[in-house]
Amino acid sequence: MIVSNRTRRILELLLRSGREMTAAELAAGLQVSSRTVHRELAAVEDLLAGQAVSLVKKSGSGIALQGDPAALERLGGIVSASEETEFSPDERQIYLLCLLLREREPVKQFALAHELKVTVQTIGSDLEELAEWVERFGVRLIRRRGYGVELSGGEAELREAIRQLIRLRLDDAELIASRGEPPSHPLDRMLFELAGRADMADVESALWSLEGRWAGSLNEQIYTDLLIRLSISLHRVRQGKTVADAPVPYQPPPQDGQASERAAAEAAQLADQLSARPGVAIGPAETAYAAELLQDAHGKDLALLPGDDLALADAVRRLIRSVQASTGVDYDEDRSLRDGLFEHLKQAVQRLGEGQRIRNPLLGQIRRDYATLFAAVREAACAALPHLEVPDEEIGFLVMHFGASNERLKQLQRNVRAILVCTSGIGSSKLLQMRIRKELPQIEIADRVSWYEAARLDEDTYDLIISTIDLPIDARHYMKVSPLLTQGEADRLRAFVREAPWELKQAAVRKRETGSPDAAADAFARLQRLKTTLDEIVSLVGGFRVIELGEEASELHAALDDACRREEALGALSCAAAVRDRLLGREEQGSQMIPGTGLALFHTRAPEIKSSTLKLYRLRQAVRLPEQDDGSPVQLARFLLMLAPRALARERLEVLSEISAMLLDEETVALLEGGDETAIRERMTTHLRSFFLTKTESE
Repeated sequence: MIVSNRTRRILELLLRSGREMTAAELAAGLQVSSRTVHRELAAVEDLLAGQAVSLVKKSGSGIALQGDPAALERLGGIVSASEETEFSPDERQIYLLCLLLREREPVKQFALAHELKVTVQTIGSDLEELAEWVERFGVRLIRRRGYGVELSGGEAELREAIRQLIRLRLDDAELIASRGEPPSHPLDRMLFELAGRADMADVESALWSLEGRWAGSLNEQIYTDLLIRLSISLHRVRQGKTVADAPVPYQPPPQDGQASERAAAEAAQLADQLSARPGVAIGPAETAYAAELLQDAHGKDLALLPGDDLALADAVRRLIRSVQASTGVDYDEDRSLRDGLFEHLKQAVQRLGEGQRIRNPLLGQIRRDYATLFAAVREAACAALPHLEVPDEEIGFLVMHFGASNERLKQLQRNVRAILVCTSGIGSSKLLQMRIRKELPQIEIADRVSWYEAARLDEDTYDLIISTIDLPIDARHYMKVSPLLTQGEADRLRAFVREAPWELKQAAVRKRETGSPDAAADAFARLQRLKTTLDEIVSLVGGFRVIELGEEASELHAALDDACRREEALGALSCAAAVRDRLLGREEQGSQMIPGTGLALFHTRAPEIKSSTLKLYRLRQAVRLPEQDDGSPVQLARFLLMLAPRALARERLEVLSEISAMLLDEETVALLEGGDETAIRERMTTHLRSFFLTKTESE
């Protein structure tokens, strides 16, 4: 946590005295009441939690610090460093919100001004700006003369404000992967406290103990967000700030069948495990809140097949073609670039739309190393995303995707298997992968995994781990590098491979021996992946049909209900109503219409779906849908229905992604609008055959 003026002065008094001091003595030194001292001691104890120093309170005797001389000296250094820290205007405002989110009572403006060493007028100006920001999350900033300043809102809303505040300042990777000493900057220490960093290990342990190791099945972004949100909640519970005590009572969302039942059971198990920790008591309201977080994570992970937002996919296509025209590089051949840009922009557009500040610590180096490409991407982004003001920091991330694609054209043979861990984004991880392939062709990147997967990998499945972040494993088992892999890092990595233990070298040699059991197993695994891909292609193309719905399908609900019931009758799913509701819910979030057509793509993954299916449904009478943003009417004449099970192999998802990408092709769209089943199937066969052959070569 940050060392506030009051906390710092308490620590200074205790460190200087070297003896027990009563609350009255401390209050006199601070010129506050004894009650205020007792309230501040909780903040002192939070700070000491990671310092090997304890706060000893003896009734009738006094309060003292207890620890070895080295720990007390380190504590003195933190206190001194905190006093010398100067905040920028942005940092001051974040710190101001942190203080208000931590306090349980109103705080006087002059106290805030004294804390930050600025004028009351400056604090007033900051509060005016912050009031608008917190309103986004349903929180009010209250300022009254003689009363003070406080944040008012439901506890769930206050936790959301904390989550968004953390995103303004920290990358999730900084928060998750940090181990050992707390951050050097006092503001970061404060954010670590609000994020419940000290409780994160307990939360993660509880998540991974859920039946079926469910946490490990989420993608990294969703899992990390869930972990942070649950850690924030646990920290707030420890502080006595619970959902049940919120000024605006928390109301759990309506139950949603099997998904909500599963989330409720998991939340109860989670609550039982965390309640076993000292100082934690999780009641029914908190358990319901945790269930909502778990169900939300389930829903996000279920949803959208890659390439689901066709308007955004079209923007990605235009971005690629514009950069291609400027640079002369044939990016159309790189499917990985398309998928990576889509996944990145899906998040970036949301960040930019919400006005979030973008941080890119590699921006300076990217501009130096990719000056020409940076200019080309900047021009292309302005044309492809005309309604957004894309900052240079975001352009830098996009450049990394294109840089990775450039490197990908220079595939070299490899013989040492490595696992790559990179949470800076898809673009940075792929660029690092290509840089490694260029600088160290003997290294094969066997897989890219999340930070939490890396900590649980079987050591027999790889020779080394290369990571851009600190990992919660023995430092001797991996090497940390930057996403751009500087020359010095490449040299260190080369030396690491050359000087690796004998066992590692033998593992690499063993994997290179074509007759070895390991090599045979790898070859067979590649064959299995190819078979899975081909099976999915044959199943989807072979089962494709064009079906006309009856007159009763006169509005969207009825049309989707009819289509889902037909699929249920064919055995593709078990509950038509549940799948229909998922499809309708997705449409409410954003139109699934292909721009400029009467055609839509409706799709979802769900536990109720037994097998992948792809059909084109024609409506006898077009259905009117809500108007687009520009006010133009939308008429749905036919729709492509794409369904897939919740648990789906990566190879099968890649096939579905490839089919959705075909909808950006004008010829494919024209065939779908025409409704000729044979012609559509032939088009899909040709395209997916090419996709499969390319994948065969890459394997």
